[in-house]
Amino acid sequence: MNLNKVFILGRLTVDPQLRSTASGQQVASFGVATNRVWNDKSGQRQEAVEFHNVVVWGRQAEVASQYLTKGSLVLVEGRLQTRDWEGKDGQKRRTTEIIGERIQLGPKPFGKSVKENPAPDSSVPTVNLDEGEIKSEDLPF
Repeated sequence: MNLNKVFILGRLTVDPQLRSTASGQQVASFGVATNRVWNDKSGQRQEAVEFHNVVVWGRQAEVASQYLTKGSLVLVEGRLQTRDWEGKDGQKRRTTEIIGERIQLGPKPFGKSVKENPAPDSSVPTVNLDEGEIKSEDLPF
């Protein structure tokens, strides 16, 4: 048995682009950035960012186009697909993208309407778990 399954949780790098195929099927594409944080051998904090191309079809494409904007948090469940094509310059091209089968939108910013870029909420305290003990005054409840 084989398995081709991907889960990513990240932020959009661009607004979704909604298009229609010749048969009228809706398709949206967008980029998602994910990051990984770790401490190296010397104890220095390191961070690496990965960029993913995501394609969603049908109702998922409509939802993505309507509710997601650059910077929005999204969870994508899908599969990897690689496709080849020939560019305008005659060169062969290849890309691997995530075909989203399900998307889950991140939290909706309070007081914002659809398609507005969310601003960070300054009323929610930030707790850095990498800097030692958590103090009771750091907890938001």
